[in-house]
Amino acid sequence: MLDRAICHYQTRVNNTLATIFNQLPITDAKLLEAMRYAVLLGGKRVRPFLVYASGEMLGAKTEHLDALAAAVECIHAYSLVHDDLPAMDNDALRRGQPTVHIAFDEATAILAGDALQTLAFEIIAECPLPAYAEANRIKMIQVLAKASGYQGMCGGQAIDLASTGQRIDINKLTQLHQLKTGALIRSAVQLGMLAAPNGSAEEHASLVDYAEKIGLAFQVQDDVLDIVGDTEQLGKPQGSDLAADKSTYPALLGLDGARDVAQTLYQDALTAVTKLPYNSELLEQFARYIIERNQ
Repeated sequence: MLDRAICHYQTRVNNTLATIFNQLPITDAKLLEAMRYAVLLGGKRVRPFLVYASGEMLGAKTEHLDALAAAVECIHAYSLVHDDLPAMDNDALRRGQPTVHIAFDEATAILAGDALQTLAFEIIAECPLPAYAEANRIKMIQVLAKASGYQGMCGGQAIDLASTGQRIDINKLTQLHQLKTGALIRSAVQLGMLAAPNGSAEEHASLVDYAEKIGLAFQVQDDVLDIVGDTEQLGKPQGSDLAADKSTYPALLGLDGARDVAQTLYQDALTAVTKLPYNSELLEQFARYIIERNQ
């Protein structure tokens, strides 16, 4: 069930993104190609999956979620392009392929990230929404903006850069990843909720709790895979966090301790979502996928 759903949603968001890029005028062919390369190179599409799965669970039609899934993936792609830059993590490999600044050049990569970020908000501002969700359009933009900026990914990345070469405590590390990784994952679930006709404030709070738990679990598993994974499966150099002397959950807690944290977060995520009066099986399976994946 989960594999089929992941494949289905990946296909939908990839087709939506391809259509969006095919409809963009050619202002600069190189920049457009770099943007397309960054977004359509591949990826697990975790965040679009959560837009679809949470929205559909609450009664949204799939076609009303396509643009929102594409928007959140544009933000994710922008963040990866900028994270890979020499001034940030200085990575040459992403998803098994040269990173954007390697495949093109550094200035084009910076512009591609900038353009993908703004494209995300253009998509949400202009996409068709059902009448019941129209009142939530500004809230959708607000949710994604907050998750992307100072109170989300950018703030988390700043903490990450400042913490490199140091040993921060577990509370600071948790804050780092709640912002850098977890905020965008939480916003994906919120976008799905805002596009759906059903769900009380209490039910929405439970879904947000679920998203926060799996968002942190996702990063814990990433830290584990940096040690036990391999470059071919990961699509990026294995051991890159260790080589960069970054603070990670295994570095602070040991490998077994980090895995224990992931298991606890998984159980907490299940507790949050299984009490909802909807069929939450897909979200439950996805939570397990998050902590068992090998890439």
